[in-house]
Amino acid sequence: MKKFVWADPPGQTAFPIAKAGYPFIYGSAFVTAVFALTGLIIPSMAGLLATLCICGFFRDPDRLIPDEENAVVSPADGRVILIDTIDNSDFIEGRCIKISVFMSVFNVHVNRIPFSGTVTDLIYHPGRFFSANLDKASKENEHNAVIVETESGKKICCVQIAGLIARRILCGLKTGDLVVRGQRFGLICFGSRLDIYLPADSVLNVSKGDKVSAGTSILGFIN
Repeated sequence: MKKFVWADPPGQTAFPIAKAGYPFIYGSAFVTAVFALTGLIIPSMAGLLATLCICGFFRDPDRLIPDEENAVVSPADGRVILIDTIDNSDFIEGRCIKISVFMSVFNVHVNRIPFSGTVTDLIYHPGRFFSANLDKASKENEHNAVIVETESGKKICCVQIAGLIARRILCGLKTGDLVVRGQRFGLICFGSRLDIYLPADSVLNVSKGDKVSAGTSILGFIN
């Protein structure tokens, strides 16, 4: 039987929402209330719908994390749009495997740590805002890279990439932090992409086109 663990304490509400979403929700609710008080029915209904949609976007469900040795979990909800072996990257020296997960506006956008270890570096790069499903988005879009070193000395990199609509990347980590697999660490607002770089000898557990869930889907195993 598979074992599962809580990487973060479970929430105390039936519909958990990420704190980063509160300003958007309150702002939309306030405008809706103004429309309602002034008797504007159609704008009020549109505002109510927008508020509900924003609540849905910033939902932050609890996740049970598979407790399997050497397993690497997906840092994001979405669809695997690329799997490639590359000789070098801007974040990890040497040959590595790159996996890209595209998040639409309908996916949960809270990001989770793929593997336990120590944060050795955070690399932020301002850039452009091409559609996140394009290959050039990896290098040219605004992005934030989180590099984690495992207990065995191997490095894994998770890169948060802004998209066409996404204009805000949030990351609550700092260099030296100890992190655990499945732990929440950040969020990208309104549609985006995450790239994960694994050691070249990792054994993959997903294929291009697969749908994955942050913290629960196993992308592969580190040897």
